[in-house]
Amino acid sequence: MRGAAVGAVAATATVTPFALSAAHAAPTTGFLHGVASGDPLPTAVVLWTRVTPTADAVPGSGRGPRVKVTWEVATDDDFTRIVRRGQIATGTERDHTVKVDASGLTPGTRYAYRFRSGGATSPTGWTRTAPAPSSTPSRLRLGVVSCSNWEAGWFSAYRHLAARGDLDAVLHMGDYLYEYPTGEYGAGETVVRTTQPTHEIVTLADYRVRHGHYKTDPDLQALHAVAPWITTWDDHESANDAWIDGAENHQPETEGAWADRAAASRRAYDEWMPIRLSGTATLGDGNQVYRELSFGTLADLRMLDLRSYRSEQASYAALGQVGSPDRTIAGDAQMGWLKESLSGSSATWKLVGNPVMISPVTFGAVDAEVGQALNDMGGLVPPEGIPYNVDQWDGYTADRRELIDHLADHAIPNTVFITGDIHSAWACDLPKNVGTYPFSPSVAVEFVGTSVTSDNLDDILQVAPRTVSLTVEAAIRTANPHVRYLDFDRHGFSVLTLTPSRAQMDWYALADRTDPASPVRWSAGFETLPGTQRARRVWYPAT
Repeated sequence: MRGAAVGAVAATATVTPFALSAAHAAPTTGFLHGVASGDPLPTAVVLWTRVTPTADAVPGSGRGPRVKVTWEVATDDDFTRIVRRGQIATGTERDHTVKVDASGLTPGTRYAYRFRSGGATSPTGWTRTAPAPSSTPSRLRLGVVSCSNWEAGWFSAYRHLAARGDLDAVLHMGDYLYEYPTGEYGAGETVVRTTQPTHEIVTLADYRVRHGHYKTDPDLQALHAVAPWITTWDDHESANDAWIDGAENHQPETEGAWADRAAASRRAYDEWMPIRLSGTATLGDGNQVYRELSFGTLADLRMLDLRSYRSEQASYAALGQVGSPDRTIAGDAQMGWLKESLSGSSATWKLVGNPVMISPVTFGAVDAEVGQALNDMGGLVPPEGIPYNVDQWDGYTADRRELIDHLADHAIPNTVFITGDIHSAWACDLPKNVGTYPFSPSVAVEFVGTSVTSDNLDDILQVAPRTVSLTVEAAIRTANPHVRYLDFDRHGFSVLTLTPSRAQMDWYALADRTDPASPVRWSAGFETLPGTQRARRVWYPAT
């Protein structure tokens, strides 16, 4: 979603991917788009790169010869102790990308990896396998990012996160890139740097070019190279406010069938991201993004897909429809899988990677039974209050009620939703009955990370930070007392630290997203303790 402090966007930088002296031209062949790893399992991890065999074999061009690429995994960065090696062929049919599932590895181990082809050697990346299923790590630390819009700023957040050196993995909660033409969605009315291609992306070639352009950013490359990523898509990986049969900015009469555009965007995502779709790193074997990964007995993580199966968003002229049981955000199969996964988990922390916000953000909420009765009488009144944003779970309250009731009825403890999309920072309790909170119990907590670069409220209104937004934040928190923290104005990243005794989200804010050298500072922290299902403020970052 865009145009409010509720959307999500993804960004990167237009700097050459390697540091070069002025006396040398940028390379035109080799591994120009960096390396990446993802979806760590105890004995396997996905490895990714893209090779440019000839100068004309640029992303989306359909040009360049078919070549062989060797991949290597080692326990040292000199690659004197190589533990796994393989070879894969790539060509125009996959845009010269390379994605392999390196298996036979040791749980809980840090590895170096690289690629070689035609005399060129890639940069070295570092990855880490997940802990053994029976082990209990003393700590798990996850970087959390979302909404990185190239034209709205620099990816300094990625650079600062990469420099920490203590991440077990990075969660990207969606809007890794944006589909808009240049100039349509920058930093307010300013384009900080121009994206490629300059037109709105619609075709497979378009999506390939945009993915390739994002991965020339050195800060994005740096973060991909230091830790495995666990990603999901939101709407802008395809088009704004996407749903199962369309999107807000898709025009079938000029842009063709939505099914074709959706398929193109998903194919490019499969090619360009270190992810297993439908459980496999092999291209074209499926489109299922929702999946589960485990980190010993400390935590398990479910990544959701809230675009591929959802009903069309309700119009603001018919808000009573948001509670209809005929409407879904998750789809029946994914909802069934999610509930079963939560019920069957014995991990201390049950994480849900959630592309759009699940906590109610409404006005005029009443007791849930009363609200539902009023809705049933004529369908004119939303059952849980007037929603702030129908693109979130607030627009699909029957699905949310089903999930909340499941958490409550089965007494499932320590569920933590990790969310992106809304370009702002939130810490929320998730009430069983929003209209009677705080007397109603909380069944989970939600931590929402802000955007890497995409517009926040002050950017949209073009006002000074922490001015108008303070009034809006106060109004939202007054109407929604389960919202424990809200910041509409900052850009940056978050870090989620898990131990057996607590889960803490720390937010870090950039001084200026339009400054490629912007410093960063800790801005807030909230934690939840086992068995509480409530968030509380802390006054220092997790160590």
